[in-house]
Amino acid sequence: MVHELTYLPQKFLLETGLLDQLSSRMGCQRCILGQHGEMLLVVHEVPEPGVPERKALFFWYDSSKEWHGSVTDGLVDLQKLLERYAQAIDVHEAVVDDADTAKEIFTILRHAGPLARSTRNLFLCLQEAAALFPKDKELRSLRDRAHENERAAELLYADARVALEFFRAERAEEQARSSERLAKLGFRLNLMAGFFLPLVALGGLMGMNVKLPYFVQSAFWWIFFGGLIFGAIILFVAGYKTGDGEDEEP
Repeated sequence: MVHELTYLPQKFLLETGLLDQLSSRMGCQRCILGQHGEMLLVVHEVPEPGVPERKALFFWYDSSKEWHGSVTDGLVDLQKLLERYAQAIDVHEAVVDDADTAKEIFTILRHAGPLARSTRNLFLCLQEAAALFPKDKELRSLRDRAHENERAAELLYADARVALEFFRAERAEEQARSSERLAKLGFRLNLMAGFFLPLVALGGLMGMNVKLPYFVQSAFWWIFFGGLIFGAIILFVAGYKTGDGEDEEP
């Protein structure tokens, strides 16, 4: 029967039972069984990063027990499709192993997610087809290959997420160490300011444009060293109370 669905290859003379299960859109990956033993496989090409649309490939099992593909007869194109999925996964796995930045991992994740979904749906489609034709060894072999791709894609997605979390944790640790160093530096500066605070206060008092008593004028060095001693006491007390800004490990 000549069909009017433009996305199907014109050489596919599908029976009415198959055509009635199709719509004007290609739809998801699936296995469609006809009324007279015919079957149609709708599978998707390897998804491209950042492209939501999917390119569909079709494989038709006719009443004469022959497979026909969108381009060539047989299941050769389906086998090539599975190889393309495997190559795409292998390329990303190599990048994950050598990635040095979170940006590289994020780029892989954007593609690994659609890859994982597509390989899972492709495996389910071939699994259903193999269950309908249990004696077809070639179809079973393709199903097992699709399962390998599904597992590899899921591991790729999981590894990429773990790598991204590792980069996040590493950056968080670096920021924590930097904040700790800044806090210690600020604490030491505050201690120095506290050490010189009494001396500065006394210097400001003695430097005021007022007439100081004679005993104050003759006791300059006593006041100077007294300010230093008082500052040292402040430094000791503050440092002792806070452990010099460092927490000792038990």
